Amino acid sequence: MTKYSFLLIVLITLFGCKNKPAATVEVTDVQTPFVWENANIYFMLTDRFNNGDTSNDLSFNRKDDAAILRGFKGGDLKGVIAKIEEGYFNDLGVNAIWMTPIVEQIQGAVDEGTGLSYAFHGYWTRDWTALDPNFGTKEDLKKLVEVAHKNDIRIVLDAVINHTGPVTETDTVFPENWVRTEPQCSYQDYATTVTCTLVKNLPDIRTESTENVELPAHLVEKWKAEGRYEQEVKELDAFFAKTGYPRAPKYYIMKWLSDYITEYGIDGYRADTVKHTEESVWQDFKSVCDAAFDEFKANNPEKVIDDNDFYLVGEIYNYGISGGKYFDFGDKKVNYFDDKFTSQINFEFKWNAAQNTYEDLFSRYSNILNNELDGFGILNYVSSHDDGQPFDAMREKPLESATRLLLSPGSAQIYYGDESARILVVEGANGDANLRSPMNWDAIENDVKTQEILAHWQKLGKFRSNHPAIGAGVHKMISQEPYVFQRTYSQDNFNDAVVVGLDLPAGEKELSVGSMFNEGDLLYDAYSGKEVFVKNGKVFIKTPYTLVLLGKTKISISSPYISF
Repeated sequence: MTKYSFLLIVLITLFGCKNKPAATVEVTDVQTPFVWENANIYFMLTDRFNNGDTSNDLSFNRKDDAAILRGFKGGDLKGVIAKIEEGYFNDLGVNAIWMTPIVEQIQGAVDEGTGLSYAFHGYWTRDWTALDPNFGTKEDLKKLVEVAHKNDIRIVLDAVINHTGPVTETDTVFPENWVRTEPQCSYQDYATTVTCTLVKNLPDIRTESTENVELPAHLVEKWKAEGRYEQEVKELDAFFAKTGYPRAPKYYIMKWLSDYITEYGIDGYRADTVKHTEESVWQDFKSVCDAAFDEFKANNPEKVIDDNDFYLVGEIYNYGISGGKYFDFGDKKVNYFDDKFTSQINFEFKWNAAQNTYEDLFSRYSNILNNELDGFGILNYVSSHDDGQPFDAMREKPLESATRLLLSPGSAQIYYGDESARILVVEGANGDANLRSPMNWDAIENDVKTQEILAHWQKLGKFRSNHPAIGAGVHKMISQEPYVFQRTYSQDNFNDAVVVGLDLPAGEKELSVGSMFNEGDLLYDAYSGKEVFVKNGKVFIKTPYTLVLLGKTKISISSPYISF
């Protein structure tokens, strides 16, 4: 929860009552609640963001022989911690960080037709109970969560239950009662999307199974060599006794993933490849995560950052907000919201952003979120790690990308480098490797144009993070020409209202604020840093910019790339 303590003196002149003395209004301890429906979630490939420890760049005798952008590049938890402490995320208005999986990955490499690839992306699990040393240690994770929470930032990890990593010369296949290695999915209907392997040589966890199975021999051998076999078995015995679940593969994995909640206090999970498992898996996963989060909060009341429930966002590939609560497999529609996910990634947003006017985009999203999806959320994005058709592939519209993403109803996913126009097309790279170039820190440090782009994202991000009305509120257009809209949000005793103008003329501007604010109210433009008073239902402001972001909260931005 962000807290602002200040004394605001507003002289309110009542229209038609010239002789009445001005009123003094004192506003103190304004508290802005964090709500996931309005979250600014920064999504990073952990390996590609920032290298904070060069000593762990190639663990397990991994080699530097991968195809272009298909090997480890050194990003790690220490690198993320450093950027949190520098204030990079706070300057951007980020209040949650989602990282690709950091659990131990396969050690070898495979060629899927795009060149030799290592598990730098984190989606090829070898051991869910350990962190991959390329990313850091459990002590690093503990510090990351602590530092993030101190800065009002939540940590979302990535949960993979659908599959293990590929089989290599050094990475054995899990037992047959744990995984299937065929058939390969053809994606024609529900069955050929769920009960199959995503691609060749990606063993599929038998998530439909309720059969009791033993631990894989290679994990037993590994844990014994590491001196922790007895402790792992003891914890598993306690979990299965407590929950009553059978010792089936999916429940082992749920237990291991829940440990990162009870031990470190992470705030959420993004669930990978959701539609490739039975929907009941996610109902059970929610129950396990909720219980683990309740346990952490009970045991660590001083570490609880807010009173939100555990966050679960699902990746149902190609789900769009137009589907409401349902995803259509062709022969079957499935509701992944009720009793499963807090939110879902909205793969439709990039198309809507490209094809719709601002008003069509904003009003339709607000209507769906405040009706059919009331109580749930969506996560919008303009680019991502596995979507080869981003909103702005050549980074020709970085300012519009920010404006559409950060002012749209719903939560916002800022994919690392969106805010700095990091390249998404790399010479010599194949497929999704193009989307995964290293973070362009040098451009941020030295390139003026990049700094101007970043400043735009920072202003919008800070405005959004301080105003839940943006993502979680109700949208209403005030005027079409010039385009001005309002958003309102209420929760318990907290009320929030903003007025935004887009595509305005540079220089002097006149905006109607409708009925949102009272005569004489003092408002702040978060884009220019200027203060204005409401007069006759309007504000008059002179800035060199073409957008105005009005609210009652004065927003502090410490970025070196912004000066008011």
